[in-house]
Amino acid sequence: MSQQDFNSVLIQNVMTRAMITVNPATTAKQIAKMMEQGGIGAIFVKENDNPVGIVTDRDFATKIAANGLSLETPAAKIMSSPLITINHNEPISAAAERMTEKKIRKLAVTDNGKIVGIITSTDLVTQLAK
Repeated sequence: MSQQDFNSVLIQNVMTRAMITVNPATTAKQIAKMMEQGGIGAIFVKENDNPVGIVTDRDFATKIAANGLSLETPAAKIMSSPLITINHNEPISAAAERMTEKKIRKLAVTDNGKIVGIITSTDLVTQLAK
């Protein structure tokens, strides 16, 4: 894939639309089970139907394991917040830039302010390999 292609492929054509959401009281153990069953590395946290954060596989390592937190710890205490987003009609190069700038590997994708999917660094690498 050329640099020009990387600038022309839109996020909406690469992102994952299937998402799992939980409320802030959901425990780390419940989230881990959902991630395992879904074969996914991130779950969005919503409060009153508004996205307030994301719990990623990295959050388990850096917040739970490193700090010895209980698996009963609620999502509100381990989620990454505020949620960093990107618009669905931006090029994937913009997603790569935002991930690099924020030092993250997963971005919530929005359409008119509503979360419609997720794009990950793996998605970007997959596109580059084509």
